[in-house]
Amino acid sequence: MRRSALLIVAGLVIGSGSGIEPLWAAPAKPAKPASAARRNINDKGTMKQCTERGGKKACKRVAVFQGHNAAQTALRVDPLDKPSGNVWVRAENLGEEFQGNIYKEDGSFDDAALAKLDDMWRDTKGGEVRAVRAELYEHLSRICDHYPGQRVDMVSGFRFHERDSSRHYHASAMDIRIKDVSIRELYNFAETLDVGKDEGGAMGIGLYPTSQFIHVDFRAPGEPSYRWTDWSGHGGGGKKKPTGRTQPARKPVS
Repeated sequence: MRRSALLIVAGLVIGSGSGIEPLWAAPAKPAKPASAARRNINDKGTMKQCTERGGKKACKRVAVFQGHNAAQTALRVDPLDKPSGNVWVRAENLGEEFQGNIYKEDGSFDDAALAKLDDMWRDTKGGEVRAVRAELYEHLSRICDHYPGQRVDMVSGFRFHERDSSRHYHASAMDIRIKDVSIRELYNFAETLDVGKDEGGAMGIGLYPTSQFIHVDFRAPGEPSYRWTDWSGHGGGGKKKPTGRTQPARKPVS
């Protein structure tokens, strides 16, 4: 019996050294399913979308977020005209309004006016202020010129607590709407302002049908123009009152 026991132990030792799993080895962990892989930041799942034709209703599931690079043929060919500089905008989450001109009489930027707008663009959670890209305000003025006498309502501006891939985080974006103007019409006009990356003005333009606003931004240098539709209920900022400024407006930041 002793000899049999020794033979069994020897067999186990040999087995463990020959690549064969020993009897006491812990069971291998099952591989993670493909669905457990990290999802893309823009993957917001799917939603049910229904259409009706000829009295018949047809439904299908579509992606909540749908985006693509803008076609080169869809970009503006002619240079942009300089806007009037007139801006009428109200920050919805702050209840603050600005109506004035972003230029001085000589056509240069009015830093005092830009500082007031920067303050309106501040993060609504912590009150942080950043120097917003001035060209974004020029686009805002072009929108105001296109819809004279109508106020632009800003849903969200600078967001300090946003992910760093967001143009809101880099103070070069705005979520906006105009009363009695459809977001599709506003979206279409914003597209006419995009001169593309070759001219240094590539834009990101997003349509938010559920929350009823459009997103307008300047892309990072070298990035292509981008378009998307987001059916999620993204609201672009909270209702919390800011606690104070962390730095003066127009101060350069890294």
